[in-house]
Amino acid sequence: MLVKENCLCYKIKLKLNASLFSSLSQITAFDELQADFKVPIDQGNPLHARERLRNIERICNLLRKLVLPEYSIHGLFCIMFLCAQEWLTVGLNIPLLFYNTWRYFHSPTDTKELLYDPASVMNGETLKFCLKEAWCKLSFFVLSFFYYLYW
Repeated sequence: MLVKENCLCYKIKLKLNASLFSSLSQITAFDELQADFKVPIDQGNPLHARERLRNIERICNLLRKLVLPEYSIHGLFCIMFLCAQEWLTVGLNIPLLFYNTWRYFHSPTDTKELLYDPASVMNGETLKFCLKEAWCKLSFFVLSFFYYLYW
């Protein structure tokens, strides 16, 4: 019975691991913001400035919509592996769960609902940090994908 539960856990995690690849969309969004940040075309033109601000706000709103589902799905899988008594898998996933929890409650802005605030994201250091964080999460999800596939 326990073997069936473990196998079922891995199958579910393998199938739904694609939902955790939101890091790929985050990398794309941060790269777009970084390109916007590095090459400000015609900054003196108010039309382009308004368009640029709308683009930054659109990307940040998209990123905010991805945060809570990513964190909650990862937390759900940690609970599933804990119930299935997969201690090695829980041990591999717990650090990211703790980091996600810490990141959500210690956002760079004063309000909790604005994890990706357009003003703070367009800071060069914050943008580099967010991009590095997205690459690290993507590499974790790819490695865990192959771990779940072959375990």
